[in-house]
Amino acid sequence: MLDPATRPRSVYVHVPFCRHRCGYCDFTLVAGRDDLVDRYLTAVGRELERCPGALDLDTLYLGGGTPSHLGPAGITRLFAILGPRLSPVAGAEVSVEANPLDVTPDLVVALRACGVTRVSLGGQSLDAATLRVLDRDHGPDDVRRAVDLLVPAGFTVSLDLMTAAPGQSLAAVEADLDAAVALGVQHVSVYCLTWEKGTAFDSQRAKGLLRPVDDPVERAMFEAAIDRLEAAGFEHYEVSNFAKPGGRCRHNEAYWDCRPWEAFGPGAARFDGRTRTTNHRSTTTWMNKVLAGADFAGDVDAMTAEEAARERIVVGFRRRDGIGRTAFRAASGFDLDALIAVPLHRWIVAGLATDDGDRVRLTREGMLVSDSLWADVLRCGAG
Repeated sequence: MLDPATRPRSVYVHVPFCRHRCGYCDFTLVAGRDDLVDRYLTAVGRELERCPGALDLDTLYLGGGTPSHLGPAGITRLFAILGPRLSPVAGAEVSVEANPLDVTPDLVVALRACGVTRVSLGGQSLDAATLRVLDRDHGPDDVRRAVDLLVPAGFTVSLDLMTAAPGQSLAAVEADLDAAVALGVQHVSVYCLTWEKGTAFDSQRAKGLLRPVDDPVERAMFEAAIDRLEAAGFEHYEVSNFAKPGGRCRHNEAYWDCRPWEAFGPGAARFDGRTRTTNHRSTTTWMNKVLAGADFAGDVDAMTAEEAARERIVVGFRRRDGIGRTAFRAASGFDLDALIAVPLHRWIVAGLATDDGDRVRLTREGMLVSDSLWADVLRCGAG
């Protein structure tokens, strides 16, 4: 049960449905199971009943899966179910993830009617060959058509791009970035392909059918993203995220600020500032447990105060703004230098971080190698 004194102002809702599963994807989803939609919607409504009254929200995010796969009628039904318990305040950010193929004039009308303000478009590339390699079911023209429908309708549009796809060249990534800029979107997220265990891509790599991009090329792709997007007026405000002025994703900023958030749906994770509770990842198991009134949590990660502070350091350093010592102490109860003085000194000497006396930031080089830094931060006693 939520504590009324610390009620979260951000909510994530997981919509697990997709047309098909891409070869690199290990997300919680069901493909080709539209027969489960009605039961899913009923279960979401039942899970929401545990909220003690309506939550006033600054951000609401529908992710997946592919929420847009529900179509205009399904999206409208879902928002009708959410409405009595989740109340976005004036000026709130309401985001929905979408597949380019799902974006139609009717869907645009439905999203506007439901109060959606931001659409995150899973484009991944604007190159036909790269999209085929990534096992996507849309083409470059579908991405352009979707953006051309969404931007004039007044949505803030974010475009996902993927780098380091098998066989992808640096020139192809540069062309993708230039094409994304030309579309006129307000936000771009650039993700390097990760080879997740258990995915079709991982299996094909083990068989020698797919080969990862070499590390120097992968790095050059990331640097190209920074250079081209910053030159086009995008702010590189987080390791993977770039925004035009006013276009930052406020929902993700709530995560990176370690503010409490609620979450609903299979595989969705909620956070109260210290404990992260993740719903069961299996859509059918989650539905069965919710509808039976049983415990539907799949995993509970209760952190100590120091562990929570160290996690706050990691997400803080992922942001270009970095970490202010005074603000960190007020939020966590810990002194930043007491936790990471040794690795921080090493980073500064190596040119991976800067320190102005209060605020510590990763440099561009630090951002490029950031994943290699976190082990020292998360290890209790590392300071």
